[in-house]
Amino acid sequence: MTYQLHPLEINPKTGEPFLRLAAPHQNIILTPPRQGDQDVLMQHMNDPAIYEWIEGPPTPYLPEHADFWIQFVKGESDGTLEYLRKSAEDFPNGPLQFVGASPVRHLREVKEDGTDILIGDVNFRRSPFEEVIDGVDRKRLQEDNAKKQAGDPTIQYAIGDWLAASHHGRGIMTAAIGLILTAWGIPRMGVRHVVAHTFAGNIGSNRVFEKNGFVNRGLFDNGKTVRGEKKILTLLEWKHENET
Repeated sequence: MTYQLHPLEINPKTGEPFLRLAAPHQNIILTPPRQGDQDVLMQHMNDPAIYEWIEGPPTPYLPEHADFWIQFVKGESDGTLEYLRKSAEDFPNGPLQFVGASPVRHLREVKEDGTDILIGDVNFRRSPFEEVIDGVDRKRLQEDNAKKQAGDPTIQYAIGDWLAASHHGRGIMTAAIGLILTAWGIPRMGVRHVVAHTFAGNIGSNRVFEKNGFVNRGLFDNGKTVRGEKKILTLLEWKHENET
C-alpha cells in the first residue's frame, strides 16, 4: 500500500497519509479531510477575508453546509485512497498508478504538542473552463474533459485554494501549491495543464500562482454572478515545460 502512496508519508500514530511543506513551513502538512473538521471550517467560511474571494460558500455558512462539504470532499479523498489500496494489491511491484485527484488537500498547522488545526485547503479538479465565454462551448469542453482517463496529459485541471486570514502573507499557500503540483499533481495525476480563476482585484492570490509559474492571461467577463454580485475574473495558466 505504501508504495502506491508515494510520495506521501504516513503518520505512525494514526496511519493518516500526509505531505509536509519544506522549511520554513515544515510545521504545515497536507492531509485528507477529516470528520470533525466542520467547526473550524465554519469559522473560516464565515470570515469575509476568505469568502469574499471564493465562489462556493453560502453566507452565512451553517453547520449543514459544513457537514455536506466535509462528507463530499472526504468521500472523494477516501475513494482515491481506496483505489490506491487496490492498486497496491494488483501492482505490488509497480508501476505507480495514475489517479484523478489528490487524497491530501487540507492544510494543517502542527503544534508543538503534536495536535494540529485546519488552516486551509488546496485542490485540483477538472476545469470548469470559466474562460470560455460561450456557454454551449464551455459545456462541451467540460464534458469532453470529464470523459478523459486519469493520467491523460490533455486534461485541463483547475486549482482552487483558501487560507486562514491569520496565516496570510507568510508564503504558506505559495509553498503548498508548489508542493501539491510537483509532488502529487505531475507524477501521480499526470498533470500537464492547470488554470486558476480568481476574482478581479485578488492581487495576493494572483501573486501566489505567478510565483509557481502561472502566467496571468488577463481579465475576462463570462457573466458570472456570486452571491448577487457580478464578478470579473482573472485567468492564470500553467503548462508543464514539455507542453509549452
